[in-house]
Amino acid sequence: MRSHPWVRHYEEGVPDLIDLPDESLTWILDDVAKSFPDQTAFIYYNTRITYARFFTLVHAFAIQLQRLGIQPGDRVALSLPNIPQYPIAFFAILKIGAVAVPTNPLYTEHELAHQLSDSGARILIMLDMFYPIVRNARSRIPVEHIIITSVTDYFSPILRALYPLTQLRSKPPSPKLTFKELRADPCLHLMKEMQARTTDSEVATFKPVPVKSDDLAVLQYTGGTTGIAKGAMLTHRNLLANTLQTTKWVPKGKEGQESAVCVAPFFHAYGMTVCMNLGIYAGATLILLPRFQPKEVARALRRYRPSMFPGIPTMYIAIMRELGKEKNLDFMQSIKYSISGAAPLPAQVQNDFNAMTQGKLVEGYGLSEAAPVTHCNPLTEKSRNGSIGLPLPNVEAAILNAETGDPLPIGEVGEIVVKGPNIMRGYWKREEETRALFTNGWMRTGDLGRMDEDGYFYVVERAKDMIIASGFNVYPREVEEVLFQHPAVEEAAVKGIADAYRGETVAAFIVLKDGYQPDEANKQSILAFCKQRLAAYKMPKMLEFRDELPKSLVGKVLRRKLQVE
Repeated sequence: MRSHPWVRHYEEGVPDLIDLPDESLTWILDDVAKSFPDQTAFIYYNTRITYARFFTLVHAFAIQLQRLGIQPGDRVALSLPNIPQYPIAFFAILKIGAVAVPTNPLYTEHELAHQLSDSGARILIMLDMFYPIVRNARSRIPVEHIIITSVTDYFSPILRALYPLTQLRSKPPSPKLTFKELRADPCLHLMKEMQARTTDSEVATFKPVPVKSDDLAVLQYTGGTTGIAKGAMLTHRNLLANTLQTTKWVPKGKEGQESAVCVAPFFHAYGMTVCMNLGIYAGATLILLPRFQPKEVARALRRYRPSMFPGIPTMYIAIMRELGKEKNLDFMQSIKYSISGAAPLPAQVQNDFNAMTQGKLVEGYGLSEAAPVTHCNPLTEKSRNGSIGLPLPNVEAAILNAETGDPLPIGEVGEIVVKGPNIMRGYWKREEETRALFTNGWMRTGDLGRMDEDGYFYVVERAKDMIIASGFNVYPREVEEVLFQHPAVEEAAVKGIADAYRGETVAAFIVLKDGYQPDEANKQSILAFCKQRLAAYKMPKMLEFRDELPKSLVGKVLRRKLQVE
């Protein structure tokens, strides 16, 4: 047993060290499909898919990807929400030794084009409703094939028949891919048709490509502290390690009988590991919801009574608000464990949610570069408000002087650094930035924190200037670069402002060029300009004009001195 102070506070049954199998990440699917073939893997509205069926669909799609010429090491981009097609495509990509590149389906042309170009993705798998974005940027999106799917492809027949009626009651959908376009462009394919073309005998005889545990599995894009989107190179070993680390942390339930609401997006590292991979390894039933809508989530909680609810603080706030007027909340007591990630968890939210569920909501911590979880509070009374918890099994953590790299005594504030089998190989095609991230084998998180005498860690200040809005990282530089492109903007500075619901919200401070007035018309013009170039969560929610921005003696803008008036 290691001598670290945190080990003695592990719950009974949580190992200090895990013996990691020398396997690829797809091992978790192979194992559960063999052990629990008839267990429901996914509930997607009124459709249930068993693990045996999931396994078959993965192999059918893997065969079709190979027919498109995908080779081991090739990158395949996934631009999908939490629908059955996501885990099917994800594991099919890995089965043939290719590399998955998760990306947010709500990205703008500019954001999507950058990730596809940087990763060198040969294929993009996406929803039909967002094809207009790709259509407008085909010259800048260097993929060879685009595979189209729909949110209704795995609806039950009844729900599919009702879907057009529900669409009519909402705002009109954006123009979709037309049948004429599909047939005219040999680069376009339908995912469902591709799978249907695979015969049963082909599936039965399919042999996955041999993959080593240290082979690249996922390029998880993260802005880091610089705001430049970088691909964190996560290997099969990284992802399998973090799946086992988080699984061992959760008190063992009945195998194949757990269930989880999966609304935290799979394209985010937190959702990928704590929702998708952990759930599959545990043989749990994953209740898939494509986007977070409080009424839809509340309906799923009421109907399916899950035992786990991984999420982010804003989700728990919204659910409590949605259910606040209901008298009978007995169904919420099915939730035994909830791990909050991606943003700081306010103590009041934690206490209120625990009171509502009689379960345990705790805060965890991690970063995309760590696949992503490095710390978590015990899912018992040992949890401590305000703490990010204890390092997971196999994780080493320390507090170092950010400038000298020397270890600091207990209680002193410095930079949180980590080591472990879940730590990425490095940044894709960015050797210099990779070297800067590591110090004597430690990976620097960029977050300032401290450790107490019991080994609990606390974040004192998040990575410099980074904004965490509703669990998503927003980097001021990225927003500022868009603002600077507007013809009226002379100077721009962006910072995070505390927000009771989102955690933080994006505030922009603008100095206009001569000849432009600080009026509502120019404000709306700038916001409309941003809306075309930034995902919704990156959009400035506050925009104020200034005569000048506070600067240091060398001319650097001092964000800390900017305050909303």
